Amino acid sequence: MLFGRRITREKRTIAAMMAIYCRDHHPGHEGRCAECVAMLDYAHRRLDTCPFQEEKPACNLCEVHCYSALMRERVRDVMRYSGPRMLWPHPILSLGHILDKFRPAPTLTKTRARIDEARSDRSSE
Repeated sequence: MLFGRRITREKRTIAAMMAIYCRDHHPGHEGRCAECVAMLDYAHRRLDTCPFQEEKPACNLCEVHCYSALMRERVRDVMRYSGPRMLWPHPILSLGHILDKFRPAPTLTKTRARIDEARSDRSSE
């Protein structure tokens, strides 16, 4: 499945954050530990199914909570730790992540209406 630039960048950002977090909290692993690999896989699956896709707001501003409560708290810890440490190794991803917080959060009803409209246009052709 192909994803747009926005989702691809989000995946790169969360992967970079997970790498920083795992390196500092779970030393002794080559790359990421199994727990962090599982958390990153979960985050990528959530991004794959995000109803907003390219219009996706920052997750903390979104009206749809894709993550389970436990995973949301774990990812929040990763972001809280890694966010300030991202600037030097990943300045472009950091800037993109900061700018995403200023992006207006779409509502799910408007997004669904637009998807339904596109589907009806395709079916009438």
